[in-house]
Amino acid sequence: MGDMFAVVQSLEERQARTAIIVGAGYIGLEMAEALTTRGLAVTLLEQLDQVMPTIDADLAAPLADHLREHDVNVQHGTKVRAITANGGALTVDTDRGNHHGDIVLIVTGVRPDTELAATAGAELGLRAAIAVDRHMRTNLPDVYAAGDCVHTYHRLLDRHVYLPLGSTAHKQGRVAGVNALGGNATFAGSLGTQAVKVFDLVTAGTGLRDHAARDAGYDPVTVATTDDHKAYYPGATPIRIRVTADRSTGRLLGAQMLGSRGAEVAKRIDTFATAISYGATVADIADLDLSYTPPLGSPWDAVQIATDTWRRTVGASA
Repeated sequence: MGDMFAVVQSLEERQARTAIIVGAGYIGLEMAEALTTRGLAVTLLEQLDQVMPTIDADLAAPLADHLREHDVNVQHGTKVRAITANGGALTVDTDRGNHHGDIVLIVTGVRPDTELAATAGAELGLRAAIAVDRHMRTNLPDVYAAGDCVHTYHRLLDRHVYLPLGSTAHKQGRVAGVNALGGNATFAGSLGTQAVKVFDLVTAGTGLRDHAARDAGYDPVTVATTDDHKAYYPGATPIRIRVTADRSTGRLLGAQMLGSRGAEVAKRIDTFATAISYGATVADIADLDLSYTPPLGSPWDAVQIATDTWRRTVGASA
């Protein structure tokens, strides 16, 4: 909150009209929308070859197009080399030229601030985050830790990863609080389930993408589909879904989605997250008794159509 108040104060004091955002992850895209809505001309710089590195390129490309449709200058494949100030003007030097702005935001990721814990003797784990068990205990007696400063147990990988998310922090905090008061709570683990709204689109994901699933020893296959609620009903919009599952067992490993704000993308990704949490296969999804009404969906929901497409595609190629 304090950081955001400082940004707003800087915008007002500088009477900012232009902004440069370095980093096109969740926060970078949200800030691009927020500053554009405030009337600023926004340039978004990302060193990788796509916006939203946490989703596949097939979904990131239309998301970048959507940003451009809202007048955001999207420049991916662009590496920032230096930022210089000349009076009140800021210049961002990149390997593809210079960009000038009244304000520059650096949103390139999270680094855990664990100096105090390390000085006190806490063991550090991945990315120098505090090492905790699933009860959120550190190696120090009576000291618990939770949130972005700790590593996180991943349910599918069955190991710890560094995965800073607000939803995860809340769940870990409850476990730490219960146990600090003498309880016996266990953190169930995370799948990295996330969603973000960017202007009129929502993108979401959960579980593993191909490369992570392969590294974990699975034989992943990802199949894409596009569907919407009953097309004859006014306002039908497409939903792009990518389903990842294990070729031999059909076990659901992950899903990614992109759709309009009214397409219930966040809730549909929750269906996938729930299924993955309980070890469901793509075949299990077809048996779910999901709600149906023409304004909102189809008799076979988009998540079921996507998993059925995976079954038919993999079955045909096997």
